[in-house]
Parts: sequence; structure tokens; C-alpha cells
Amino acid sequence: MPASLFRTCAAPLAAALLLGAASAGALAQSAPAVAEAPLRAHLSFLADDLLEGRGTGQRGGALTVRYLETQAAVLGLTPLADGGYRQKVELVGQKTLPASTLRFEAGGKVLPATFGKDVVYANAAGTTATHVTAPLVFVGYGIDAPGERWNDFDGADVKGKVLVAMVNDPQPTAAEPDRFGAKSLTWYGRWTYKFEEAVRRGAAGILLIHTTASASYPWSVPVNSFSHEQFHLAGPGNALQGWISEDMARTLFAQSGQDLDTLRARAEVRGFRPVALDARIDADVQSAVRSIVEYNVAGIVPGRDPTLRDQAVIYSAHWDHLGIDPDNGKPDHIWNGAIDNGSGTAALLAMAQAAVKHPAKRTQIFLWPCAEEQGLLGSLAYVRNPVWALARTAADLNLDSMNFVGRTRDMGVAGAERSSLYATSERVARAMGLHLAAPVPDLGGAYFRADHFSFARAGVPAFNVGSAVFSGDGRFEFEHDQAAKSAQMRAFTKDYHQVSDQYDPAWDLSGMVQQAQFTLNLGYAVANAPAMPAWKAGEAYGKVKR
Repeated sequence: MPASLFRTCAAPLAAALLLGAASAGALAQSAPAVAEAPLRAHLSFLADDLLEGRGTGQRGGALTVRYLETQAAVLGLTPLADGGYRQKVELVGQKTLPASTLRFEAGGKVLPATFGKDVVYANAAGTTATHVTAPLVFVGYGIDAPGERWNDFDGADVKGKVLVAMVNDPQPTAAEPDRFGAKSLTWYGRWTYKFEEAVRRGAAGILLIHTTASASYPWSVPVNSFSHEQFHLAGPGNALQGWISEDMARTLFAQSGQDLDTLRARAEVRGFRPVALDARIDADVQSAVRSIVEYNVAGIVPGRDPTLRDQAVIYSAHWDHLGIDPDNGKPDHIWNGAIDNGSGTAALLAMAQAAVKHPAKRTQIFLWPCAEEQGLLGSLAYVRNPVWALARTAADLNLDSMNFVGRTRDMGVAGAERSSLYATSERVARAMGLHLAAPVPDLGGAYFRADHFSFARAGVPAFNVGSAVFSGDGRFEFEHDQAAKSAQMRAFTKDYHQVSDQYDPAWDLSGMVQQAQFTLNLGYAVANAPAMPAWKAGEAYGKVKR
């Protein structure tokens, strides 16, 4: 929020700023303590069946927004310039209806494709009835990355065609061991990038070939996602976007006179050119379409320094999950999303409760974005229309799917190494008697899968703090019972995006409190530092104009 907006804010904001300036000398420089009791209370409520899985565009989502803005007011967070805690996000939702059909015609043979078994798809163009008949083109990884000297399209015109692309990005070679992040997944490997690129290319649609290894999650994840209503920000979209199973892809390519593995190998080499398949797609997509307004929720702790308070640190955690599906015929049809991301949502409330009485030099913003599960839509909408100028936003520290099994001796800060936030994290960890978790290759592209990435794309140093849940390999060091707690953490991968992600009163939340405290301590270290964080030299996101 630029200084001009301060002058237009409601009276409570002005009063808070005056109070902060008057009492600056008496305020502690370190972060206040985060309490477990409010965190647990918020988590148990947010994950309750009453909130119906906090679905985007659903009643449970509306209840969640109302709860968060009420809690923000109770805690004493300063509202936004309009006097409220909501930021409007305009979305278009569509759900593929059972009447939809999709088939391939390859090598003179018709190949029907069953939704959920062979393909999952949606219409992202905002129309209720869409007929897509178009040739299929294999575009390798579907990547155009000038910085990597890589272009899978290489001048080919794919307008009006349906693209078939691989998930992930080109793998390192002996000659180029560091290309595309070495073993780590880059932004170019994410499905969201590939969908965006298809829109930029004017394609009629895109299907991504699923493998568990390349996607880093099983077929059930896209099936669950596409069985629900799909959302995107208001604007252009593909007439058809989705996923195709590897078995169906093999059959399709073989019937087209191509070998999938041979084409995959060709796509690993720089200079790949798109391959037109002897195949067409014929799809009638019947959709329930609606335009809705969803909301980010945000509250402010104004800074106490007369100069630095014009700059801000953001703490973020998405409030949404997959919601409720009363028509699936199963006894449990609520995706409660206790860990993903009731945990981060609750932690931010507990952190705000601590922070509001002890302002830092810079302003602190507590932000709960909407529609993260739909492709980081709430945070993307925020950076397109920020309530605080991005040029004066020091960092975004995000919390998503937090530690629920006990205290650790280390803290994960994957992505912090891209900026000076890593050095600050080291100092904060040392002061807490912790060390930073050893870096591991980001095989699943975790850095690009949470709301902080929207800020990074906009040029703000950002990362997801302490993402222990998705370490998956037991590398985090627990204070007690290492083997048992690592196994408990790994077991959550079976609950991820399943109805079994439910709150358990027996959870040991001491590690979650520790993670929240580390994040708040880091935020205060940034908020009280003489200068804002800076990207490392050569870092791609440091080149974004802020």
C-alpha cells in the first residue's frame, strides 16, 4: 500500500500508526510468541465438516471468508483502505458434465476415451457447450524458454490444434548437467505453465501425458481435481485442457504410427520440432458455467517506523481446499483439507494474534489468498492488483501443509537460497537453536506449487517456509522418535488431496507452532532490517521489474 493509500484509510489505521510511532521505543525488536491453543482451535474449526471443505465458490468457502474477516477484526488487525478485510477476485467456474464425450480418431480407427479412466478435461473458455474437433500435435515438453535456449515450438504454428505434451521439463545430461534446474523441476515443468503457454500459442486445447514419476503425484490427483468444478481468472482460456493417462497415450500414439518412448527421447534433445500425429480429437464438452466473486482476506499490522512503515512484509496461507461433492455417491464426500491448508490458515491467525500487539518497524500484512487449489489464482489476482505496492513489498513468507508430528531440530527453507532471505533464515534458525535442513533436489517443483510463487513471478523475494510435509524422505530431524515421526510424515502423502486429510485431536502441534514461530521470527527480522531482501545475482526472478 503506497503512502497515498495510508491517507485514505479509515480512522483505525491512522490511530494505529500514531500509536506505533509514539510507543516505538518501548516495543521489543524480536517477534512475540505464537501460542498453540489458538492455533489448534482455529485448525479444528477450519477443518470441521461445518465448513464443508472450504471449496472455492461454495458455501463452505463463504463461511471461511466470513470467519477469517471476523477473526481479523477481533484480533485487531487494521483493515484495508476500504475499511474491510476482503479483496475481490473475479473467477469463472466450469464443471464438466457427464453428458460430455471425447474420442480420438487415429490411423482410421476410433478410440473412445472414458472420463476419469483415460482422460480428464474441462473447458476453460467459459462456454456451456463446446465442440472441439482438431488435429493432434505432440509438442514434447511444450516449453519455450529463451534463457535455456529451448523452444519446443520452434516457429511451428499450432493455432487451432490440440497439443499433447509431457509433464516436467528436459532432464540434465552429461554435457548439460545444470539445464532446467538439474534434477529439480522448474516453472517450465509445471502443468500451469503448459496450460498458459497453450493459450499464448492460440491452441484449441492441450492434454498432458500423466505419469506418477513426472507429475510427482498419482493419476487420482488430476482425476479428483477435474471431477470438481474448475476455476480460472476471468479472461481467455483453452476450449479444452486436461490430462491423458499414459496407457491411453501409448494406444493413441501407436495407432497414429508413432512410438511414445521414441518421441519422448527425441523431445529430450535441443532442436526438437513438433510432431503432427495421424490423429484428431473430437470432443463435446458440456459444462456448468458460472461467474463468481471470491475473496482474498487480508489484515494489516502497521509498522512503527515513520520511514520503513511504507514497506511491508507479507505472510500468506491459502484458505481454500477442494470443498464438498454431494453427488459422488460416497459416504464421505467432504475434502476437509486439515493439513492442506487448514494448518497454514490457522497458523497465520495465531501469528497475527501475537504480532498485532507488537508492531515491527515495517508494516506486516497477513494474507489468506483464495483459489490456490485452482492454480494459485487468489495470489495471482493479488499481485495483479496489490493492496500494497510490490516495489515496497520486502518479502512474502508462505505457509502451506505444515508439520503436524512434532518439533524438529531443523527448518526447511527451500527456495530461500534464491535471495538474501537464506542468510537471514540462517541467523533466525541459529537464534532458535535450529539449523537449516539440507537442500534436496526439488523433484516435484514444490517451489512453483504454492502461493509464494505468484509473488516471486512478480519480483518479490518469496518462499514456502518449512515445507516438511512434502519432504517425503524423512530428511527432517525430529527431536524425538525420528523413525516413527518420519514415517507418520511420509504417510500423509496418501492423504494428500483425499477425503482422509482430516483433523486429529491427537496431533502433536508443537512442531507446527515451532514452524509458525520461525516464520514470524523471520518476518520480524526482515521487517526490522535496515534494507529489504534482494535476489541473488543471476536469479531469474530478480530480473522482474518491481
